[in-house]
Amino acid sequence: MDATSEASFAEFVRSQWRDLVRAAIFLGAGPHEAEDIAQQTLVRCYASWQRVTDATNREAYVYRMLLNQLRDIRRTRWWRSRVDVEADEHVDDASGQVVLADAVHQALDGLTKEQRDVVVLRYFVQLTEAQTASALSIPGGTVKSRLSRALAALAGSHHLSELSEEHR
Repeated sequence: MDATSEASFAEFVRSQWRDLVRAAIFLGAGPHEAEDIAQQTLVRCYASWQRVTDATNREAYVYRMLLNQLRDIRRTRWWRSRVDVEADEHVDDASGQVVLADAVHQALDGLTKEQRDVVVLRYFVQLTEAQTASALSIPGGTVKSRLSRALAALAGSHHLSELSEEHR
């Protein structure tokens, strides 16, 4: 890789690291697994950086790599069982961020894998519908229908409905 490509890749890593880790967490990985998945995704990006830069939609291409990495880990049983820890109801959290994050994670756990993938890429990663469709290799209409069903499920989620107004 030449110096220009190295600099381009380094800038890409700086700008995308946090979003890749966050996406992996919302896709079901624990915090440490999410960092591992993001790192492994970036290793794959580095190895095929020319293809990544040549891609019509770089973000969708990289998030597709992230999804593939996550599935590879699950498929080969590297995935360790996550222990769901119930939040203590008496935790004093001034900002409400912990309670909100827990409720969102539990609500997302109630979605199918396909719905969760679409919601995370579309709303948490903020890809467009076209980018989401490209990342998941599905038609745009499928993205819309999965989003519709997922949002209906989230609207009916008791995890989110239990939040008090101060946490919304």
